[in-house]
Amino acid sequence: MNGTVMRMIDLRGKRLTRAQMLEAMPRAEMGTDEASDAVRPILEDVKARGAAALRDFEEKFDHIRPVHLRVPVEAMYSALEELDPEIRAAIEESVRRIRKVCISQVPENFYTDLAKGARVSQRWIPVERVGLYVPGGKAVYPTSVIMNTVPAQVAGVSSLAIATPPSADNDGLPNKTILATCAVLGVDEVYAVGGAQAIAMFAYGANGSEPQDGKVLCEPVDKITGPGNIFVATAKSMVSGIVGIDAVAGPTEIAILADKTANPDWVAADLIGQAEHDELAGSVLITDSEELARNVQKSLDCRVPRTMSHERVSTSLAGRQSGIILTDDLEQSVDAANAYAAEHLEIQVENPDEVVPQIKNAGAIFCGQYSPVPLGDYMSGSNHVLPTGGTARFASGLGVHTFMKPVEVIEYDEQGLKAIASKINTFAVSESLPAHGESVLSRFVDDPYDKATLKDQERQAGLR
Repeated sequence: MNGTVMRMIDLRGKRLTRAQMLEAMPRAEMGTDEASDAVRPILEDVKARGAAALRDFEEKFDHIRPVHLRVPVEAMYSALEELDPEIRAAIEESVRRIRKVCISQVPENFYTDLAKGARVSQRWIPVERVGLYVPGGKAVYPTSVIMNTVPAQVAGVSSLAIATPPSADNDGLPNKTILATCAVLGVDEVYAVGGAQAIAMFAYGANGSEPQDGKVLCEPVDKITGPGNIFVATAKSMVSGIVGIDAVAGPTEIAILADKTANPDWVAADLIGQAEHDELAGSVLITDSEELARNVQKSLDCRVPRTMSHERVSTSLAGRQSGIILTDDLEQSVDAANAYAAEHLEIQVENPDEVVPQIKNAGAIFCGQYSPVPLGDYMSGSNHVLPTGGTARFASGLGVHTFMKPVEVIEYDEQGLKAIASKINTFAVSESLPAHGESVLSRFVDDPYDKATLKDQERQAGLR
């Protein structure tokens, strides 16, 4: 079977309900039940045994037993000194761009005066301590360090820790480029821990640098962010509520909404680029041009065998999570794009600016033929930690807001409360919660519990 052949999903001539449109979208099968069974004992063991369990799981899953679970700071700065100057320049430019965007994202505090002596304000407060997960596996992701760290720093997070798998190529420490990026960003709390065990460490904390050592290795965090495989995603889901999480991310995905004006070779190259991530990565073309669809298929036949990860790419493109969706017209293409709710949505049509306002569901929108997804992966200034699996219908990507909490401050003086005290009591009584009303009335009447005289007391106090 030719692995470059993508399946066709033909919506032409069909009037689909919303439910049918959602059902027609290609999706990966996650197998979360099996992952939960595998992850649960990992979480429990790390919670119980701390550093000893972390070392055991690293040896089991990453095939190396780290000498240092917490990376020595000097190792990070040594990695930075050894870093190729061109790579360092690229990292620093990426940091500069996303930091500039993040600064513009910082929300402002505000207040609303509702009446004299009655004010409600809202303060944005940074999360105190966060754990950022940076995956390993099939690639190296210094960009994930940048995309998670910079928004947290701009938000004002005071305590920030990174976990990333150890590498056999670096004596059990994480990848050197990852460590160098941490040094560029000034992050000095980094752990050579990957997988579900890293999520457990962040959620519960971990004692002991050695099994017999009672010292604290890692303090628990308040929120965990960052992408990972199905075991990381499942672990995040299972500790959610103990700590906050950004999202339960699935395999990465791209949708390209294109018409006959799109360049089929560029479309094919962009589909391949996303498929390179993982065998379960989703690559979807949505088009009303059958001719474009045919030409993209031809281009894939030529390009896939020539890319380094061609076996992985072929598996991804041929999978049930990928496909070419044929539509009647641009309007139906937009409907399909909104139903798919892609993590990354490229718009390669004649007038992309006219289509962007019609997109309601996407993690990030890449407008025009010169805004490919890798631009956002590395250096656009946007964030590449985005909602997957259709969750862009209700979720958004990582940003400064991820690391901040809006907290309302209520400030009423005597006059402000007095003006609505009687109404509050009426509400409370209607809900069979009279003590709520009595709490308010106690500030103005002598005996709020005497229901026979309460209205007279309220009149005497000027509440009615």
